Amino acid sequence: MTQAFDAAAQQALLESRVAAALEQARKLGADACEVGASVDQGTGVNVRLGEVETVELSRDQGFAVTVYVGKRKGSASSSDAGEDSIRAAVERAMAIARYTGEDPASGLADADLMATEFPDLKVHHPWHLDTDEAIELALACEAAGRAVPGITNSDGAGLSSGEGVRVYGNSHGFLAGLKGSRHSLSCMLIAGDEQGMQRDYDYSSVRDPALLASPESIGQRAAERTLSRLGARRPATGKMPVMFAPELAGGLVGHFLSAIAGGSLYREASFLCDRLGQPLFPDWFTLMEKPREIGAMASSPFDNDGVYTRDNVYVEGGKIASYMLSAYSARRLGMTSTGNAGGARNVRIEAPLVSQQQLLARMDRGVLVTELMGQGINGVTGDYSRGAAGFWVENGKIQYPVEEFTIAGNLNAMFANLLGVGNDIDTRGSIHSGSWLIDDMTVAGS
Repeated sequence: MTQAFDAAAQQALLESRVAAALEQARKLGADACEVGASVDQGTGVNVRLGEVETVELSRDQGFAVTVYVGKRKGSASSSDAGEDSIRAAVERAMAIARYTGEDPASGLADADLMATEFPDLKVHHPWHLDTDEAIELALACEAAGRAVPGITNSDGAGLSSGEGVRVYGNSHGFLAGLKGSRHSLSCMLIAGDEQGMQRDYDYSSVRDPALLASPESIGQRAAERTLSRLGARRPATGKMPVMFAPELAGGLVGHFLSAIAGGSLYREASFLCDRLGQPLFPDWFTLMEKPREIGAMASSPFDNDGVYTRDNVYVEGGKIASYMLSAYSARRLGMTSTGNAGGARNVRIEAPLVSQQQLLARMDRGVLVTELMGQGINGVTGDYSRGAAGFWVENGKIQYPVEEFTIAGNLNAMFANLLGVGNDIDTRGSIHSGSWLIDDMTVAGS
């Protein structure tokens, strides 16, 4: 589909360019330097109503250098990883460093925190399919969905496949790279009735193309989800339990992780400042990351500072057990890096898991939310308000679809009021979670 991508050769080339940039920075008088480089290549096809709409071939590369002169810092970047561009980027970074103010927390991560072991995490699985094969898969996916009675239109199906390499090095002598791949297939369909049109989608996203869901299953699931939304009403207004579908529960985990991230904490822009060791969730709930999990979507043996990654427990027995810190944010807080420059990797939940049916039975009366709209989250106060769509639940059973309503609460109370986690785990991203049932939220509908 695209020109051949030799990941090993690309990694060797980037490593040589990074090493050259580090040496140039040293010669120009930098006390320390760190360099990141990446190259990604991919292809994507989109089809609609049985016709090919787009075929895209992409190749992106980037190069970023940061130098430290005393406690002064200068950074420059380029989309060209050629030797001349790299030299120019180092010179620009040095020039910038001469004019910036001193920052006592600036500098490389401590040398004794650098990763020294680089196991094969099996995150690189190239997919050698040509354009015609990709189009055939996308067409089969859409056709399977359109064949379901009641589907009246399509927003199309798309397949994307890509692989890439990233390399990081610094003047501690650290230099390492990581190869990776990602492949996905999706479909969005439309159905209508006397009340109007509805649309929904399904997708599969994996490292290894052998694990990609079949085109037919994705198309059929997209059709089922779309048809289930027909005849939607507005729900009643009041205080009631709300269940978040797995992909939305992962978003709640994301809000928590943002609140314990070092950048939010040292800026005092988090509702979880000074809450380390305090209860937030029920005592049966534990949250952790496993950055070296084999084949997972965010696995890496080192973070963006070169610090070795390790399993971190963020919530243990309901209590906040750790913050999420890079080298810089750790210094600002008087703490030690947790290997989280670049964020959390492969977040997992330990809790008693039950079926969605059991969660619905415990809910009795409320709403199951399957779609959220808007960005109504205040990270400083924890206030939460989002537009939503989903299903009305009565007597522990789904009754009919609902839309055009708002759910609201505060993340402190929402986490404390977590009643249960489902075993319907969504594994398509870095955060794996099942459905969440949260008590006593405000639903504003009719």
